[in-house]
Amino acid sequence: MANKTLGEMISSLRKEKNMTQNDLAEKMNVTDKAVSKWERNLSCPDVNSIPKLAEILGVSVEELLNAQAKQENSKVDDIINIALIGVSLAMGICIVVTSILKQIDMNNAIIMLGIGISCLSIYLLKNNKDKG
Repeated sequence: MANKTLGEMISSLRKEKNMTQNDLAEKMNVTDKAVSKWERNLSCPDVNSIPKLAEILGVSVEELLNAQAKQENSKVDDIINIALIGVSLAMGICIVVTSILKQIDMNNAIIMLGIGISCLSIYLLKNNKDKG
């Protein structure tokens, strides 16, 4: 279960116990729509209900909270990746547009190119490290 998000963990544990979303919802005093949202990582169970959920699913509170932490870290990584790619693209576009308009000097072009290449390099190194 170590690499699963909270939603994936809830879904697989629920299925292992041969429960439907409605069965789990009834035990948790929520709607089946709420359980569906948890399993699709669109929302999370209320903090106060985590101990009850852990008990029903037969896992520790710590296991559920670790899955939650991994899910949040994944979102932060996605934001960082988007920012690195975005800065790289923005620098490239800026160089092209300002050179077409003949509004850029060589020093600024080299600085922007360096920033763009640095961000792209960080992105590639970060994602290559994550895979290996």
